[in-house]
Amino acid sequence: MDGVKHIIAVASGKGGVGKSTVTVNLALALAAQGYRVGVLDADIYGPSQAQMLGVKEGTRPQAASNDKFLPLQAHGIQAMSMAFMVNTREPMVWRGPMVVGAFQQMLTQTQWDNLDFLLIDMPPGTGDIQLTLAQKVPVAGAVIVTTPQDIALLDARKGIEMFRKVNVPVLGVVENMSLYHCENCGHEAAIFGTGGGDSIAQEYDTQVLGRLPLTLSIRELTDSGRPSVVSEPEGAVSQTFATIAKKVAETVSANQGDGPTISFSE
Repeated sequence: MDGVKHIIAVASGKGGVGKSTVTVNLALALAAQGYRVGVLDADIYGPSQAQMLGVKEGTRPQAASNDKFLPLQAHGIQAMSMAFMVNTREPMVWRGPMVVGAFQQMLTQTQWDNLDFLLIDMPPGTGDIQLTLAQKVPVAGAVIVTTPQDIALLDARKGIEMFRKVNVPVLGVVENMSLYHCENCGHEAAIFGTGGGDSIAQEYDTQVLGRLPLTLSIRELTDSGRPSVVSEPEGAVSQTFATIAKKVAETVSANQGDGPTISFSE
């Protein structure tokens, strides 16, 4: 793709595990480390990146001279979403071919500006959009988001199996909501169980990129359009995302041998 060096799919196999929250914070963490980053919201039926990035409702992308759309800018990253095209309350009552067509148009007719990484916030499941992405463009890898809960792990496995079938490497697993942390009393509890991320990473010979807590602040900051990485850059959550971003960049670079030339130190 013109203007894009590496494409990374962020997927979960099911909804409700915080995939979009991980996507936006991972994108911002990569940008904080010096990369040029974009986010494509591929969830046509339920786009959420506009609100997470604090893009005012009704903001529309501008047309470039070559009949492409210019991505919107938010918190230093480029973004494109169906939410930028329609009223956010308008349901997309579309059949599969129309959804795929809309996704392809956003993917190929957005004039991305010299990106190191384009993160694609995938919709739940293993259907048309996932297959279209794998068939139409070279994908550097996939990040799988799950919770430790057994039900979430069932669908995470399906997501990993799908990417394997279409020859997309799995960069690693992010275990979200791994531990509940009460911000008032400090009590911690493994509400969704323990060890789920480790077990699935071991099963598929990949790595756990990071574990994120279940906290009120992550939800509040994301809903307000200022995700944790930009609101609390020195906080524990942001540091976890910084570690995840570092692992993702290094794994892509190792897999392809031509990743961005930025060195890191522990």
